[in-house]
Amino acid sequence: MGTLDSDSSSIGSFVSDKSAKVFLAGHRGLVGSAIHRRLISLGFSNLLVRSHAELDLTRQSAVEAFFAAEQPRYVILAAAKVGGIHANSTFPADFIAANLQIQTNVIDAALKSGSVKKLLFLGSSCIYPKLAPQPIPESALLSGPLEPTNEWYAVAKIAGIKMCQAYRIQHGLDAISAMPTNLYGPQDNFHPENSHVLPALIRRFHEAKVAGAKEVVVWGTGSPLREFLHVDDLADGVIFLMDKYSGLEHVNVGSGSEVTIKELAEMVKEVVGFQGQLVWDSTKPDGTPRKLMDSSKIATMGWAPKVPLKDGLVETYKWYVENVAKPQ
Repeated sequence: MGTLDSDSSSIGSFVSDKSAKVFLAGHRGLVGSAIHRRLISLGFSNLLVRSHAELDLTRQSAVEAFFAAEQPRYVILAAAKVGGIHANSTFPADFIAANLQIQTNVIDAALKSGSVKKLLFLGSSCIYPKLAPQPIPESALLSGPLEPTNEWYAVAKIAGIKMCQAYRIQHGLDAISAMPTNLYGPQDNFHPENSHVLPALIRRFHEAKVAGAKEVVVWGTGSPLREFLHVDDLADGVIFLMDKYSGLEHVNVGSGSEVTIKELAEMVKEVVGFQGQLVWDSTKPDGTPRKLMDSSKIATMGWAPKVPLKDGLVETYKWYVENVAKPQ
């Protein structure tokens, strides 16, 4: 099991330990599938993955039995119940209960198994206060009230960070946490009602192109600044932290670059090939003016993202056309 000191034996050993059992929880989601692809490309040969039907992570007895039988050496916890604002406000009990259960069961079973050398817990940028300073440093955690629309999910994720810290302090479990910024890429959610801004724009411009529409109307003025990270970059960052980091504080993983919603919409319009007009409905709300994470901590360690936004959009649109868009 990992130890408390930051120069523990776990530093620099993950990437060279390719035959070790690695339990990747949540391997089918946006984040988990990217980490899965990355681990395979690096030559990891003993990946443990289970579908929800095979292993229900909300059931403590099932999780404990799995850990006892499989004895993984590493755990990457990318499993979570996720959803948009509508889902969070409609099913708050589901979001807080399922996420607390998943992370509590996995982190506790990792300790009890005695086999786990290192665990990484994945959070979300929604853990930070609604009015956090910009760019948002790790130290902003618990410095103010959360955004009310997804506080159920955020509170669960904060509890996961604190659980990793508590198990490190009391039990010496080498448990670390990574907080990604807004993500995009293959396997994203393109649902018309509850997707995030980038996949929503891809879908709307594509459907407008197919329908031969004259214009696409987007809410707001286009002035808010947002940060986006390709999910393959996050996967690379997760593996970097598994290999290089062993500390108490969570670590932000972002691109460090911002784009206005207007610039983003124009870029998506170009990538999709929509020939009509882009119209801004300034009577509709803009949302938060700026949301950028301070990723200087991981940058100082020597990590940097590699996928330019335009290239990532081209690839994501290709995946959308091949996997989501209805054939015409």
